Amino acid sequence: MFQTLDQFSDIWNAESASTQSLMINLTDDSLAQEVLPGHWTLGRIAWHIVTAIGVIASRTGLSVDIPDQDFPVPASSAFISASYQQASNAIVQAIKLQWNNKSLYEVHTIFGQTMSKGDLLTFLVAHQIHHRGQMTILMRQAGLTVPGLYGPAKEEWANMGMEAPKM
Repeated sequence: MFQTLDQFSDIWNAESASTQSLMINLTDDSLAQEVLPGHWTLGRIAWHIVTAIGVIASRTGLSVDIPDQDFPVPASSAFISASYQQASNAIVQAIKLQWNNKSLYEVHTIFGQTMSKGDLLTFLVAHQIHHRGQMTILMRQAGLTVPGLYGPAKEEWANMGMEAPKM
């Protein structure tokens, strides 16, 4: 649970930079990539990450101007990426303007679970990380370059003058 707004802001900024590094590597064609027929596409997951920020935060009464309709999925990867950046910035600003450190302890029922606002912010970060993992797999299947998030990606080892781990 986050205990201060600054704690959240620091972690969110780092994690959203990682998410944005994936978003900017998407292409319009890659948005249709799916793991199996009838499952969410790469574009659907990316757009869900964008819209879920506002949907999740709004459960506490937080007012934030972020797209909240996760269907239909936009056909433009550039639009999804720009929307994510806007949403990421907007959530940090909204929290700084509407909450304080004490409000992080306020409890709400969110999606049938009782949690504090601080716990909700932890959930929001974890939610994004979860879907980022899904995105990296679909990006590989779509033939896209996947940047390293918590360490080098396969293609990045050579840039560091090192041999990639054996597969």
